[in-house]
Amino acid sequence: MTFVSPLSDAAETDRLAALWSMAILDTPAQRDFDEVTRLAALALGCESAAVSLVDDRRAWFKSRICIPAAEAPREHAFCTLALEAAEPIVILDTHSDVRCDGNPLTVGPDGYRFYAGAPIITSDGHCLGTLCVLDRKAREDVPPEQLRALADLAGIVVGLIEARRYRQIGEIATQVVDVTSDAILCVDAKGTITFWNRAAESMFGYPSSQAVGQTLDIILPSAHAAAHHGGFGRAAAGGKTTLIGKSVELTAKRVDSSEFPIELSLARWGSVETGYNFAGIIRDASARRMLEREREQAKAFLDTVVDHLPAMLFVKDAATKQYLLVNKAGEELTGRSRSDMVGRTDRELFAQGAGYEQRDEAALAARGIHLFESEFKRPNGETVALRTKRIVVDGPNREREYIVGMSEDVTETRHAQAQVRRLAHYDSLTGLRNRGSFVEDVEKLIATRSTVALISIDLDRFKAVNDQFGHLAGDAVLAQIGDRLRAVATPTTVLARVGGDEFAVILTGPAPAEQARALASTIVNALAFPIATRWGTVQLGSSIGIALAPDDAATTEELRQHADLALYRAKQQGRGIICFFSAEMDKATQDRRELERDLRTALDGDEITLAYQPVLSAGTGQITSVEALARWDHPVRGPIPPDLFISIAEESGLIAQLGTRILCVACEEACGWPEHIKIAVNISPMQIHAGDLSEVVRHVLTTTRLSSHRLQLEVTEGLFLRDVDHTFRELEQLRALGIQILMDDFGVGYSSLSYFERFRFDKVKIDQSFVRQMLTSRASAAIIQSVVGLGTTLGMGVVAEGVETPKQMAALVDAGCTHLQGYLFSKPLGRAEIKTCLLADARYVQPRSLASPLRVAAG
Repeated sequence: MTFVSPLSDAAETDRLAALWSMAILDTPAQRDFDEVTRLAALALGCESAAVSLVDDRRAWFKSRICIPAAEAPREHAFCTLALEAAEPIVILDTHSDVRCDGNPLTVGPDGYRFYAGAPIITSDGHCLGTLCVLDRKAREDVPPEQLRALADLAGIVVGLIEARRYRQIGEIATQVVDVTSDAILCVDAKGTITFWNRAAESMFGYPSSQAVGQTLDIILPSAHAAAHHGGFGRAAAGGKTTLIGKSVELTAKRVDSSEFPIELSLARWGSVETGYNFAGIIRDASARRMLEREREQAKAFLDTVVDHLPAMLFVKDAATKQYLLVNKAGEELTGRSRSDMVGRTDRELFAQGAGYEQRDEAALAARGIHLFESEFKRPNGETVALRTKRIVVDGPNREREYIVGMSEDVTETRHAQAQVRRLAHYDSLTGLRNRGSFVEDVEKLIATRSTVALISIDLDRFKAVNDQFGHLAGDAVLAQIGDRLRAVATPTTVLARVGGDEFAVILTGPAPAEQARALASTIVNALAFPIATRWGTVQLGSSIGIALAPDDAATTEELRQHADLALYRAKQQGRGIICFFSAEMDKATQDRRELERDLRTALDGDEITLAYQPVLSAGTGQITSVEALARWDHPVRGPIPPDLFISIAEESGLIAQLGTRILCVACEEACGWPEHIKIAVNISPMQIHAGDLSEVVRHVLTTTRLSSHRLQLEVTEGLFLRDVDHTFRELEQLRALGIQILMDDFGVGYSSLSYFERFRFDKVKIDQSFVRQMLTSRASAAIIQSVVGLGTTLGMGVVAEGVETPKQMAALVDAGCTHLQGYLFSKPLGRAEIKTCLLADARYVQPRSLASPLRVAAG
């Protein structure tokens, strides 16, 4: 059987609210409660006792003696029976009381047989639970004095609970008073300060120890002291005062005698008999006063801004169309004073007033900003272009109450826009048509299938002008070029500047090829004359490419592309050359340009790979180094010869990017090889002449962590064709890094023994053309012997390239070559193959076939 609360729902709700407001449930044990519980057990001679508080689902024990559980389900708790009882509840024998049938707390040898509970009733009349005692033995009766003792002890529990709550409230109040930013102070009937919080210390500058015991005069300005004393005296006597119960604004004084505005809220308690006390909450009103001043200043500022706007600002009543506000710019624009305009409509003021009111109606019908441009005739007869924006806004009386408008004089803007439209089609420097306008004209001519000749012009040596004299001189030269082109133009030509130093001419009419040839010749001659500028006289020239439509192209893109191809061929042939597009002659050029574009894509996509060919010691047959060879497998064309794509990279400015990538990959791979194996990388002369190769190499070595002594750089004799002194300085900087420098393909270029006098190369590589003919050509054999002798004398190693037969190998070893390289030993290998070979400590034993890789010899 379960116990059910005898209280109504409303009474139970109030009781639970009272219990929860005490904030006592699930709190730690307290000694005061434990002592009362122990006294209850002793007073009634029971082994178990508890302070039991009943909430909506359980009886929780604030303190307990010989009760193992901290709580019991509400439906099983005996305390539930006492929730509306005024006197103690007693159950002498739970086994004989039908209310306890089936209660698990009464079952078994440890079940409770006896229960007595005195209700814990607060001063508000709410029963929170009981102070109860329990025993496993039944009783026949309970003496009245024991029940009175239990009830008295329950009263003590009530006092403990309520005192605990009051302490909490006091602590919270103390914390609030301590942390609030408002000053809180208390005074007695004599005006003596009895309390002074931390915020008061901060606000007035007096510490609490100094303020308490003083009168309010310490915070009252002397000018207001007399009035305050009179008002406070009336309040202290119980009389009426304006200070009590509302917030008033006063002036207060700080410890430094500075005065500031405050808001004071005053409360009074006590009586005439006992004497009145007062509590005041004071807020510093300086910030609010400052905010009010800022608002006033903002309003004055806004009025000033409105009045000094460079555009006319007006506000109209949306219903009557009467002007309500006009700024100073409006007066100047219209020639009428504000006093003349305010209160009147456009119809009453202006001859065009009906049209203005029509635009007001359009603004009322629109959602958002209504924009209109019109001409306005000022009183002085001047006509100006006005751009007026109108928007309808809500007012304090109704929605969409006002029309707010701004009228700008855009006369100068419209003139400037006309100039911009011209600049959109013409080059500002030369006055010729610009690229966009030029392309539009070509497209129109192509669309109408007109006969057209497109002449593409590129200036020769113009970069040198910028480099030598600066860009201002370059601009002056371009302006004169424009003048010379205009001087030779015909009525059927359109001139344009389509790039930095690139110009173009459209020529239409009969016999376009003959006209184009004659005009191109005239242009070449005109541009060949010296050009005088204040920076100096420059001598330029021009190269010209010509394409015809529809003969050479059916689209604008094709025509421009073919003219560029013809120009490219003209520049390759020399300066001052004129070339017409030829599908057959320009196919190779176009193919090369397509390869250049694909090479850029390949570099961006890391499609350039490396193959590795071993270099062997002639004495031991062991591999001492590996040469890295660039490979490009084009997705459509297949493998591209290295000499082709490397030359394209040099011509197109991609060689630095290509060379750096090859160097990075080669060094990264070499880090996974045995320490004694060096990696050789070919360097283009253009990389040396760029001037930053040593920094690039240093960065790559740092990034890949390859030891500098393992890197070899191979250069060719073409390196010394220009700026020899700079070349040797770069080589010395590379040598200073600990890198070996090898002379590659020696004997096939512009050989000069003086190179060896200025710089000692670590090795010289004999070109494979001499190796291939050495057994049949006395000259080749003599050259090889001479190079070996030179290397021996100067302490340089000699590497023979292109070794393909055992006889060649034997002859080269006999001649004194220190290192050998070629298909006899190994073809170029992929990264995995070369790594396997090097880790197996491969050496040459006996060739199987010309293309066989190295055999592996132990150790």
